[in-house]
Amino acid sequence: MKFCSLASGSSGNSLYIETEKSKFLIDAGLSGVRIQKLLSSIGVKAEELDFIMVTHEHTDHSKGVGVLSRRFNLPIVANYDTWLAMDKTIGKIKDENIIVFKSDMDIELRDVDIHPMSIYHDSASAVGYIVESKGKKISVLTDTGFVSEKMKEKIKGSDLYFLEANHDLHMLETGPYPELLKKRVRGLNGHLSNIDCGNVLGEMLRGMGERVFLSHLSEENNTPQKALRTVVEYLRSIGMDTDNDAFIKVADRYNPSMLIEL
Repeated sequence: MKFCSLASGSSGNSLYIETEKSKFLIDAGLSGVRIQKLLSSIGVKAEELDFIMVTHEHTDHSKGVGVLSRRFNLPIVANYDTWLAMDKTIGKIKDENIIVFKSDMDIELRDVDIHPMSIYHDSASAVGYIVESKGKKISVLTDTGFVSEKMKEKIKGSDLYFLEANHDLHMLETGPYPELLKKRVRGLNGHLSNIDCGNVLGEMLRGMGERVFLSHLSEENNTPQKALRTVVEYLRSIGMDTDNDAFIKVADRYNPSMLIEL
């Protein structure tokens, strides 16, 4: 499998995954034109896409979904509650391009095995995605305030983790957000902090050279440097060699990562 983070953050999210027989997006939270340009920058034409999977209806994940579907006749894959929630914002979609799944039940699309995993977020019915093909496994887990033991068990053994490190706790507490919004961000249905992210990775990583992207960073309550430092320092404190056991990067807010082949 090949993987690229096209953009990640509150200003828009989109991931690209390629297998032997499939090319698809997880989320399209930017304009259709912007996503086309981002794909082009990694040598991929939008018309080559086979489908788009949506994690939840918030516009930073769904803004370009309808436009891309209509422009390139792309199926959209989402659960029933997410379809209802984004129905008025993404525009008219052809019936044959509406694919509905049940969260926590495996689905198969082309040569890709997909597990949409229920997560904790203040949306209609948000999911993370576990994607497997040809013995490789990618886990995409953002926009959740909590990672349960059941969720950890499902993502364990991944070759690549795309995991939320949304905020630095001190920056959030001392920052400009009103108290109600701070409570929402740090709550069960909000977002993972840097240290939350580190704790999850500490349990998941096996020291087998896994790829890790710290993702969905808050522009107001975090910095790439803080996120990376917090996670790396924690992993080193539990004995992990972060220079060799795993490769950890921060997903850029506006620009694509390199196209990684697993």
